[in-house]
Amino acid sequence: MKRLFFFFLALASAIAFASCDDNDSFTTDRSALLTFSRDTVSMDTVFSTVPTSTYTFWVYNHNDDGIRLSRVRLKRGNQSGFRVNVDGSYLDNSMGSFVRDLEVRGGDSIRVFVELTSAQTNSDVPQLVEDQLVFTLESGVEQEVCLRAYSWDAIMLRDAVISRDTIISSAKPIVIYGGLRVDSGATLTVSAPATLYFHADAGLDVYGRLVVNGVAGNDVVMRGDRTDRMFDYLPYDRVSGQWQGIRFHSSSTGNSLTYADIHSATDGIVCDSAAFDSTAMRLALTNVTIHNCQGAGLAAYNANVSLVNCQITNTLGDCVAIYGGRATMLYCTLAQFYPFDADRGVALRFSCRRDGHDYPLHLLQCANTLVTGYADDELMGEAGDSLVAFNYQFANSILRTPAIEDTTMLARFVNVVFEAPGDTVEGEAHFRTVDADLQFYDFHLDSISTAIGRAAPVECCPADRDGSERGSLPDVGCYQWRPAAAPTSGRR
Repeated sequence: MKRLFFFFLALASAIAFASCDDNDSFTTDRSALLTFSRDTVSMDTVFSTVPTSTYTFWVYNHNDDGIRLSRVRLKRGNQSGFRVNVDGSYLDNSMGSFVRDLEVRGGDSIRVFVELTSAQTNSDVPQLVEDQLVFTLESGVEQEVCLRAYSWDAIMLRDAVISRDTIISSAKPIVIYGGLRVDSGATLTVSAPATLYFHADAGLDVYGRLVVNGVAGNDVVMRGDRTDRMFDYLPYDRVSGQWQGIRFHSSSTGNSLTYADIHSATDGIVCDSAAFDSTAMRLALTNVTIHNCQGAGLAAYNANVSLVNCQITNTLGDCVAIYGGRATMLYCTLAQFYPFDADRGVALRFSCRRDGHDYPLHLLQCANTLVTGYADDELMGEAGDSLVAFNYQFANSILRTPAIEDTTMLARFVNVVFEAPGDTVEGEAHFRTVDADLQFYDFHLDSISTAIGRAAPVECCPADRDGSERGSLPDVGCYQWRPAAAPTSGRR
């Protein structure tokens, strides 16, 4: 047995020696080149002075012999802000941004990691930052991979507190770390142009008052701060839960959001419970999009809220949840096509009870509104055994829910179409694009939608979410149908 052990040990050593001998064969033939998994590392748009996430690519040697790299360097040295690690060797910027004497054995590969912290550009628009990573082979041949990004100077806010009336408006991005708080007694006004980029742990907490003034074609945007991609086809901007969303606390009232785009948050908007006042509007949303949330799109507790020309779509929780209070919805599109979890909420939920507490629903009025989604029933009205008020009315709307026979004297369903599975046009067929694979959605009406021409004209609301005139035959939902070349604020 001992002799057999030494025999196998000698055989293994011979094989290992032969393998090393093969792998240690290197060439200086100028025709022997490296192959790269990408010839350009593109970082899209990044914020100046903020370190990027790590990008990577592979370097392959498809030759039988190994290739030695006498040098790998950044052509601009330490001037561009790129940081590179090649197969575990860091190109030290303090030493000229190069590394010497690397090897890629025959049939093998090495991995390269790239990051960037770009300098201020002193410009309101993104500026190109570019460098070349140069691989100098022992044969003298040089091969390059281009590194490029667009760097954008940003206004940085960290744990910001608004304690007096403040106006924010900037063509530069506003990047928020730790959160933004509006104190009681203070009003924060955000006017177009303005895009607020929230870090993962950041949200907007309103104890005072928030006023958002976008304009048609120039929304105030609130989104996450990641500008890179989860996958080649999927930007992080299309991934839910990128930031914490907006919360209106019980002391907050008189809030107004006009032409705003809020997307990829945890909860889009939460309006906390407060003493109900039918004469005071706590939250008015006009021409607002809330899309792709990991929680609720809008959850309002015992509040007086108004939604006009609003798109609230694709949420893990309910798109809209009204718990008591008073709510008005006019020309809204509530569509539940959240793709990441089959246990998603519904498009619209209204109730007079939540977590053991009664919330009298004084009145929910919903007119000219499209409520649809994947499920057979996207409308949930929940009174339970509560004895408090539970009043609602739907008019001139399309509701994806089993038909309801309205036998009450209150006329709760007036000129309503109950959308059922198997209808000629249902669910996603209403819209131009519902692509769950690419996470791309366009909630403008398709030409075959039964929502076209079914709404009732409302004098106080002559234009749609894009600012286009509705005319004498308005459509149900927040978008008036028109050819696909028209404005596309509903795309995400």
